[in-house]
Amino acid sequence: MRVLITGGGPTGLTLAIDLARRGLDVRVVDKADDFFDGSRADTIQPRTLEVFDDLGVVDAVLDAGCPPPAYRVHLDGRAVEERRMAEPRAPRPDQPYPNPWTLGQSQLEGILRSRLAALGTRVERATELVGLEQDEHGVTARFRTGETARFDYLVGADGGASTVRKAIGVAFSGTTDETVRLVIGDVRAPDLDPAIGHWFAAAADPMTGVAMTPLPGTGMFQLNTAIGTDDHATLTAMQRALDGFSAGVRLTGCHWSTVWRPNIRLAERFRVGRVFLAGDAAHVHPPTGGQGMNTGIQDAYNLGWKLAGQTLLDSYETERRAVAATVLKVSDDLLRRYAAGHAEAHRRGEEHLGLHLSYRAQTARGTLAPGDRAPDAQVQDPTGKRIRLFDLFRGPHATHLVLGAPAPDTDHAYAVLRPGDDPAGCARYVIDTDGGAFSAYGPLGASADGHVLVRPDGHLAQPHAPR
Repeated sequence: MRVLITGGGPTGLTLAIDLARRGLDVRVVDKADDFFDGSRADTIQPRTLEVFDDLGVVDAVLDAGCPPPAYRVHLDGRAVEERRMAEPRAPRPDQPYPNPWTLGQSQLEGILRSRLAALGTRVERATELVGLEQDEHGVTARFRTGETARFDYLVGADGGASTVRKAIGVAFSGTTDETVRLVIGDVRAPDLDPAIGHWFAAAADPMTGVAMTPLPGTGMFQLNTAIGTDDHATLTAMQRALDGFSAGVRLTGCHWSTVWRPNIRLAERFRVGRVFLAGDAAHVHPPTGGQGMNTGIQDAYNLGWKLAGQTLLDSYETERRAVAATVLKVSDDLLRRYAAGHAEAHRRGEEHLGLHLSYRAQTARGTLAPGDRAPDAQVQDPTGKRIRLFDLFRGPHATHLVLGAPAPDTDHAYAVLRPGDDPAGCARYVIDTDGGAFSAYGPLGASADGHVLVRPDGHLAQPHAPR
């Protein structure tokens, strides 16, 4: 099966990795002549780190990035306190990556491209899709180079101005606020401590100012502030914004910058026939809350196994469009709190981490239900080695757990036993030495004689027992 992905950003790369590791013939094209080289989205949420664990890149991401920094608050040029958007959370057996991680988008894309290359696929630059036609058997893609190629499926991960979305006639409902303009730029500021973030504001209005977040591995900060309607994303405009708060900080260079306006949109469809939309092509978020890139990566993770198996394809739109709408509301609400000068607008709660987003049915009840994220737990393998349930889930397969009884003698099926249980008759098993697996999965397993099915994307499927 051949799949074309248009767009070589985090969404397209995640999907390509997932398809390539399944042995599919995947092609990734991007119209840009060069790879993006800037920070843009610089927050990786915990659920996305779990995706990267499964895809084999989490160690590289953690090595290249750093925890979210504390921010030193400067009012009228004087440092008055340090604060965090959220207090660091300790890892738990069910949540091995409890905190967001900071890493510039271009650095993340480089890690994902390296992983994709190791699987035998590279992003084709300067290859712009200019048209497509589809029928019941496949999609014909036309490129600006003059090439025409045939694919079984096409996925548009080509950004908010998506050529694919326009070609399939999908409306992009939402609003753009022309009255608010923010400049975001990667700048050098040798006067500032690079180990911490900085917030510059006036004491009379401490919620309006300039945020500067250190970018690990670059020696730069990402600057974010409001600018006037006649200003542009220049070093001069950013320096002028800082000077307005008596910061006394010199900016000595700008590596990348852009002007952002509140643009909040959601595609009316995520699928038309054999063509799918993902990431910014399907939903555009404000930068508040650090959700846009993460939601796109989750789109790709949901779609990959369904495309590979050519099964449950209609559920992609059902599941992901509902999640995107929920996340857009969270980001929009946070943006409104900033605009209103809410004193706690900088605080972040669990609703931003992605760990509680679910595909469960509206009628589902209980702490764990089909559609929820499958929790991790520490267990012991037959040799006595301490492992995690995530170690069993890792890979392109579904995983079948059976609590307290032998599992079927099939690949990726495991009995989960308590200490002292007799493993006789168990082809594969782990021991729940700390009780975390039974605690997490017991209520779900009780509804199906102990059987728990974990989808390839780490969400729970409807549990089943042998017939």
